[in-house]
Amino acid sequence: MNKGEFLYEDKAKKIFYTDDPLLVLVEFKDDATAFDGVKKDRLEDKGILNNRLSALFFKLLEDNGIKTHYQKTVSEREMLVKALDIIPVEVIVRNIAAGSLSKRLGIPEKTELKKTVLEFSLKDDELHDPMINHYHIYALELARPEEMAEMEKTALRVNDILVPYLKERNIILVDFKLEFGRHQGEIVLGDEISPDTCRFWDSSSGEKMDKDRFRADMGGVIDAYREVLRRLEGGEGPAVEGKS
Repeated sequence: MNKGEFLYEDKAKKIFYTDDPLLVLVEFKDDATAFDGVKKDRLEDKGILNNRLSALFFKLLEDNGIKTHYQKTVSEREMLVKALDIIPVEVIVRNIAAGSLSKRLGIPEKTELKKTVLEFSLKDDELHDPMINHYHIYALELARPEEMAEMEKTALRVNDILVPYLKERNIILVDFKLEFGRHQGEIVLGDEISPDTCRFWDSSSGEKMDKDRFRADMGGVIDAYREVLRRLEGGEGPAVEGKS
């Protein structure tokens, strides 16, 4: 599969055409951003780690019947994926109160929610990804009711798969963000699944193992990402050495 012309770039990835119109190449960058791009840095090896972590998660989900855009890993920073018509609705799955949910609703961080919460935001950096509901989604024709039903069902299923999988590896899945797209008439899970898009806490210490370390200037960001990968790979595979 040949890497073609540059298609577009977002905060964490570059997308390239391939010689197959149904497939694109995703290159993971080392760039780190927070607060809608106000805070920026470059973290060595972040792209390599997120590529490996996303591939691992996508393979796990595919093995459990979830349709994803993942096809194969091409290099340490690149994966081949299905070309998607992205639905501009981010699906946020919350198991424990943290981040904006704690601030908006006054719920103390680390409060375990009695029921998994699904939230939606408009995928629009210039508008700072505002929260939206089904009425907004249908009024703006962002997705059809049957598409939203499929996205919600899939998001909850992903949660059911990942929570026990991570628990076995001494990681708490606090919350995470998913993006979906259309591919040949099907709703398919896209984007990435990594410490950039999930909140991971160590089960024993409560230590944060995700992008919140970057947001809060806690340091040790790459060490945390590397530790997540180590636990998920069971200590197998080549080590990713780099700066923190």
